[in-house]
Amino acid sequence: MILINFTLREWELGDAESLVKYANNQNIAQNLRNIFPHPYTIEDAKSFINDCINGDKTRQCIKAIVVDGEAAGSIGVLLKNDVYCKSAEIGYWLGEYFWSKGIMSAAVKQIFKVAFNEYDIVRIFAETYAYNIGSRKVLEKAGFELEGVLKKSICKNGQIFDSCIYAFIK
Repeated sequence: MILINFTLREWELGDAESLVKYANNQNIAQNLRNIFPHPYTIEDAKSFINDCINGDKTRQCIKAIVVDGEAAGSIGVLLKNDVYCKSAEIGYWLGEYFWSKGIMSAAVKQIFKVAFNEYDIVRIFAETYAYNIGSRKVLEKAGFELEGVLKKSICKNGQIFDSCIYAFIK
């Protein structure tokens, strides 16, 4: 596996076209929550980018994953509240062309270092669909540990699936 160079940076309005180019993919949408639309339109891209730009930076850190000058994916850490105030949830996706090239595991490591430095948290967790072996491997390579399997916890496209909770503890 050859690691492709990438950077994490703030989202910019000019990223909308490349965002649509990579996000408009059923193979990505099927592994994400229903809030991630398919088809993914230019309006969806502009709305997402505006939310990232204008979001509360004290509660979230969402970055574009840039490869060869294009925003080819997204990664973010969202702080929880109430009794979960020392925890944050990580979420991510990457254009299919870049899968299995080491980018996402490296991006996860980068973002959780940023999150632990910038926020008063002790735990970052991810919930991935049990069938999404690629995402599970990303988390494991980045040092996350499987905490448990939630049986029949999600409904995606009318089907019921298990999900897995992974966490990285500071």
